[in-house]
Amino acid sequence: MGNSRSQSGPRFCSQFLPAEQAEIDGLFDALSSEKQRPDTSPRSFSLRAVKSHLGEALPPEMVTRLYDGMRSLDLPGKAKAPSESVSREQFTMFMSHLLKGSSEEKSLVIMKMISATEGPVKAREVQKFTEDLVGSVVHVLNYRQELRGWTQKRGPGPPPGVQVLAAQLFSEMELRGSEELPGPQQLDRDCDRAVIEDWVFRAPHVATFLSVVIHRGFLLPRLSLDLAPLVPERHVDQERVFESILDVPSVIYVNAHLPRERRHRWHLLFSSELHGHSFAQLCGRITHQGPCVLLLEDRDGHVFGGFASCSWEVKPQFQGDDRCFLFSTSPRMAVYTSTGYNDHYMYLNHGQQTIPNGLGMGGQHNYFGLWVDVDFGKGHSKAKPKCTTYHSPQLSAQEDFRFEKMEVWAVGEAPGSQQAQRNRSVLAVDPEAQALLEIIGRPRHSQGLRDVPEDE
Repeated sequence: MGNSRSQSGPRFCSQFLPAEQAEIDGLFDALSSEKQRPDTSPRSFSLRAVKSHLGEALPPEMVTRLYDGMRSLDLPGKAKAPSESVSREQFTMFMSHLLKGSSEEKSLVIMKMISATEGPVKAREVQKFTEDLVGSVVHVLNYRQELRGWTQKRGPGPPPGVQVLAAQLFSEMELRGSEELPGPQQLDRDCDRAVIEDWVFRAPHVATFLSVVIHRGFLLPRLSLDLAPLVPERHVDQERVFESILDVPSVIYVNAHLPRERRHRWHLLFSSELHGHSFAQLCGRITHQGPCVLLLEDRDGHVFGGFASCSWEVKPQFQGDDRCFLFSTSPRMAVYTSTGYNDHYMYLNHGQQTIPNGLGMGGQHNYFGLWVDVDFGKGHSKAKPKCTTYHSPQLSAQEDFRFEKMEVWAVGEAPGSQQAQRNRSVLAVDPEAQALLEIIGRPRHSQGLRDVPEDE
């Protein structure tokens, strides 16, 4: 259904629809009309033109990679690339392959962006490309003011989360035979086209990130790109100034593992920074609020947490289902899903004499994969060798840890309607009072007399 009669020539079939092809042709015309070097053909453009057009929307190293990928594409019946400038056919092929192409077509362009030389590329070159790609996504979304309420942590050099997410993406590439080599020597392995194609297939974020760089760098409104599944909209009550434990790359990573219908919106329910170091406040603010992401940062700087697929309830039994998972974002990014060994997905209890009081995910009593004690600020992550429920390793730096920062975010649409929120009782408005009633076992007489939110 692509525009096979486009100006890209009879030998190359663009995969763009007519309106999309018109936008691509218009962008080429704008680039080729920029001030060029004297030796540049009037029907092509140079690196200088790309830099002038993009300004500061993308980092210089990514601009150069994009240009090298364009000019290095071989066209049927034409002289062997790389050319001195980019022709209309090369530009259309580059855009079509990256935005609409198969894993095979994407891998061809990525190989050209990694290195201008023919043949295999080194694993360390792929690693550097991945770091540039992740950094460019964060850069362009910040430049275009499309972080959807999230803030990028300031500091010299690239944000730490960029390198951690890049390392996670790079780890999904299979280097045949490299398992027998020590770490540094693995980076000297050759990666041919088949390895890159397999990587693009295994790690869909590679293609997604390239689409973001092109869409938001060049501003292509007719080529649809929905950022909501990538970066969720951030909501904090009363617009209070608040910096999350997570940086932008970490939000992107965790959000990608949530159920699709939960990825577009995160609403802050609890923060130890805003609401105090109180287990009663935690219980009152997170119960009956639908699926949540919980985050902790221990005193050694390890960041980890879990996804609760169901509303939290204060009760002595385990709860949740196999959609729950544990994760870490620092010092490395990883997600640990259900093993099916047991159903100890979620646990929240208070006021009991014979069983543990606190919040836990995975494992068993006194040996949780993730545990927040009722004595707020203390916790543990026990896994020898792995958590039975999630097959997760020890998430914290120390098995028994202390923390200063904890957050819980409701993800997806909030349960209940605005009218139900307006009809809330005094107990519902005061989460600490509500939690205290549940702790001491007193009934809430208004419970069951009001409309029940749909997702509770």
